[in-house]
Amino acid sequence: MEKIRLVSTDSTEVEEFYVLDQAKLGGKTYILVADEEEGDGMAMILRDDAEPGAEEALYAIVDDDNELNALLLLFEDKLEELGILIEEE
Repeated sequence: MEKIRLVSTDSTEVEEFYVLDQAKLGGKTYILVADEEEGDGMAMILRDDAEPGAEEALYAIVDDDNELNALLLLFEDKLEELGILIEEE
């Protein structure tokens, strides 16, 4: 499983996530990531907001309910396969 390192634009804090799946919707690339490779952890969907052709991705957490619901349908099979349950915060 691919592991990525994300650096917050607000600080120099680095977080590592495991990429579980990737999808494209409306010309944007989205990744489903988790903070743990196995077991209990947190999963989220990130959108790449970088300009086309950019060397590095610029990921933002998807928090718009309509966008998130559409993406959950795309990632539904992978979520079920991994046993990930969706919980509202």
